[in-house]
Amino acid sequence: MSDATSSQHQVCIAGTGSYLPEKVLTNADLEKFVETSDEWIFTRTGIRERRVAAEGEFTSHMAAKAGQKALEQAGLSPDEVELIIVATITPDTLTPATACYVQQQLGAMGAVAFDISAACSGFLYAMKIAKRLISDGAFTNALIIGAEKLSSFINWKDRTTCVLFGDGAGAAVLRRAAPEEGSILATEMGTDGRLTHLLNIPGGGSACPITPENAGQHLASLAMMGKEVFKHAVNRMKESAELVIERSGLQPEDIALVVPHQANLRIIDAIADRLAVPTERVFVNLQKYGNTSAAAVAIALDEAHRAGAIKRGDHIVMVVFGAGLTWAAAAVRW
Repeated sequence: MSDATSSQHQVCIAGTGSYLPEKVLTNADLEKFVETSDEWIFTRTGIRERRVAAEGEFTSHMAAKAGQKALEQAGLSPDEVELIIVATITPDTLTPATACYVQQQLGAMGAVAFDISAACSGFLYAMKIAKRLISDGAFTNALIIGAEKLSSFINWKDRTTCVLFGDGAGAAVLRRAAPEEGSILATEMGTDGRLTHLLNIPGGGSACPITPENAGQHLASLAMMGKEVFKHAVNRMKESAELVIERSGLQPEDIALVVPHQANLRIIDAIADRLAVPTERVFVNLQKYGNTSAAAVAIALDEAHRAGAIKRGDHIVMVVFGAGLTWAAAAVRW
């Protein structure tokens, strides 16, 4: 699904923010309770450690803290926020939306707030939705957040999945752009529902409620067919990134930084190779946080921004892939 050819208002990223829980869970820590090793995990994924939320620390708490940092950087007060979109597959509650809790915690009582569920692609899905709503004139600004407490949905006895995921949140403020400012040049997103079986949480919904009889089967935990996911991830991320690069009128040499989904270093390297972008222009923080699903690209964007890896006028490309199967990309002039 592509952008329309014209829009009423250009939309820029005015601020970014992120939050990571204090607790660090290293590969060595995992060795103590699951049959694995630091070498096995790192050589296959590129992950050294991940963060785990504290007891009593929920997805909404992390989302609100990341959102507050993004608002501060954008110079926007909570009561000025018009739209809050939280992308998550680990909501505080099935209803109401986590965005409602975030609105309450921020004190952004003038905002419309809702969640979207697109797994690891959620933050860029939220970006496309917010961009369109601002571009069309429905809102002048939006706070978009990717936030996950995946530690609540992990089977810690399954060594194929428990080593991969972590908790955290990332956010961005979008608003109408002034003529001299940068803008979101192009966005792309897609879905292939024929492949829902490759990556899912089978239990906990209306199709398979958790009952006393099945409570011990870990049905409300992430399940993944890793090799198949890898293959589709590389192909779809490449295609969507190429589309936004083309529609933005860019060449690989024009891209100052690629910010990919942080799931597996082999996937990231394959994407860099296929896009003909050197690895030094690809941002990676996977080794510190693992896969934080909808939060991953948002955290990476904020870290890259605050580290000075993105400067005014730079062209950046974000590209993601997740359960659904879903994928998305965005090209931005900073």
